[in-house]
Amino acid sequence: MERAGPLTPLTVVEFAGLGPAPFAGMMLADMGARVIRIDRPAPPTAKHDGMAALTARSADVLARGRESVVLDLKCAAALQAALQLVRRADVLIEGFRPGVMESLGLGPDVCLAHQPRLVYGRVTGWGQTGPLPQAPSHDLNFTALTGALHSTARRAAPPTPTPGLIGDFGGGGMLLAYGVVCAALEAARSGHGQVIDASICDGSALLGALVHGWRSAGLWNDEAGTNNGDGGAHFSDAYECADGRYVSIGSMEPQFYRLLRDKCGLDDVAFDAQWDQARWPELKVRVAAAFKRKTRAQWCALLEGSDVCFAPVLSLDEAPHHPHNQARATFATVDGINQPSPAPRFSRTPAAACRPVGVPGAQTHSVLHECGYTDEEINGLSTGRPHAGARA
Repeated sequence: MERAGPLTPLTVVEFAGLGPAPFAGMMLADMGARVIRIDRPAPPTAKHDGMAALTARSADVLARGRESVVLDLKCAAALQAALQLVRRADVLIEGFRPGVMESLGLGPDVCLAHQPRLVYGRVTGWGQTGPLPQAPSHDLNFTALTGALHSTARRAAPPTPTPGLIGDFGGGGMLLAYGVVCAALEAARSGHGQVIDASICDGSALLGALVHGWRSAGLWNDEAGTNNGDGGAHFSDAYECADGRYVSIGSMEPQFYRLLRDKCGLDDVAFDAQWDQARWPELKVRVAAAFKRKTRAQWCALLEGSDVCFAPVLSLDEAPHHPHNQARATFATVDGINQPSPAPRFSRTPAAACRPVGVPGAQTHSVLHECGYTDEEINGLSTGRPHAGARA
């Protein structure tokens, strides 16, 4: 499997899960790390299982770029094989509820005893400590508790869930990937590993740093949808066009605001009071009426690339075809699956192109051969019935 990027020296063992841990694994693999994913044996799945459809491996972009080893961790010999992989790794990542890895015999104390330089990365919803670690929850709950969800609401309207963007992936997976790189850099100098406790709740709060600061300084209202940045300001919002599609503007600075007024015909003196928040609701109605006069394509022809701070609101199907995204290869199609390309970009150690999502267990034999296992020993490790001569 071709690897390229600044993290090619790193070997990561990932215990397969859902959400933030696979996202972190994807980011590390995108940057060239060798990520060996320990998958569970496939259970029989009901034909109409909705979760199975959501996590279908062929479309699971978060699983791209891995080497997959299937191990039945209920089997003692398979646990020993997992520890063999950990001994040879720089990083371990897992996203289970607190205590699960310990119950398997793969907790930090055990793994660090086998590999003292190991970076042991854990990502959970609530963190490893506090009153809530064992409470079942999802992205929506973590963003709700930190104020992040509140900031997505329109005025006098309920909050709008963001599908994993703020919590699972921005606040969880990306936080874990950042923590892994920080700890791996330190371990390379000190020779000592450590445990990373990445909490989606903590990460969601961190992403709100600017807004929390504004709120403390009296620059942000607690009434959602009334601020500059949450749709409250007439010069910073998304507006419907004549064809039912939307465009976005962010004309905050005086020169950008003047250009917006000029190009949109907003010449009434009422618009002079840009920062009079009491006038914003009225002015929003008038700006909305102005944008309804043209189609999205017409507004793009007039405003795109100008200093108005403008962009069309594109659907997931449209985004890969925009000229800017095409010029930068922001998206890629691999095996018929459209997906974002690896980011960020590096001048000297660029990442490889998007790699495909593999078949679970495809590298079981090749990876375990590196650890000295024979084919006969390997065959039982994913079924719970190890060969009679398997290692203790």
